Amino acid sequence: MNDTPGKRAWMCLLCGWVYYETLGLPEEGIPPGTPWENIPDTWQCPTCGATKEDFVMEEL
Repeated sequence: MNDTPGKRAWMCLLCGWVYYETLGLPEEGIPPGTPWENIPDTWQCPTCGATKEDFVMEEL
């Protein structure tokens, strides 16, 4: 498993949407390479509205 910040993926347990740190989420102001820890705690899944607590790191 790659646990290097900036090169991980986080999957929403509710809908399966994946945040890839290498891609970021530019349309929401999160640049590529942004580690999961640097995303605001108030951020929500763009698909289902889940909170960061509902995400798990996935092996790439």
